Amino acid sequence: MISWRKIPKHLLFKAINVWPPFLGAGIRLTKLAPDFKFIRVEMALTKLNTNYVGVHFGGSLYSMTDPWYMLMLIEILGSDYVVWDKAANIRFRKPGKGRVWAEFRIEDDLVESIKADVAQHGKTERVLPVEIKNGDGVTIAEVEKTIWVALKR
Repeated sequence: MISWRKIPKHLLFKAINVWPPFLGAGIRLTKLAPDFKFIRVEMALTKLNTNYVGVHFGGSLYSMTDPWYMLMLIEILGSDYVVWDKAANIRFRKPGKGRVWAEFRIEDDLVESIKADVAQHGKTERVLPVEIKNGDGVTIAEVEKTIWVALKR
């Protein structure tokens, strides 16, 4: 597995932003903290991600949230841990029009809690929320990602 940290930041943005699932939907990584504890993604409404009634396709909205918590925790926890997406739930609140965005944060207390649970039980799961918002900052969808973490054996 190639570590994100080994890829220069300017190339990482380019690589992720031209990855076919994101490129087709118009999903763009716009901010990435050097410690991987913050990520922002955005998506404009285009002909390629518009649904039948002219708003953001729900699958594209979910896609903009799919990999981030798993990838962030892989980098933050390091090579002693296995991290997988286990489940997800999305609740649509309002139609997505125009540019939408989501921000992902991993706090230090969450990292320490995960490490403590894995040390005690060998594995753990966390449900991590993220909101997708429109240009006015109004929540249009709420996503819960269930992340599974264990020690590598």
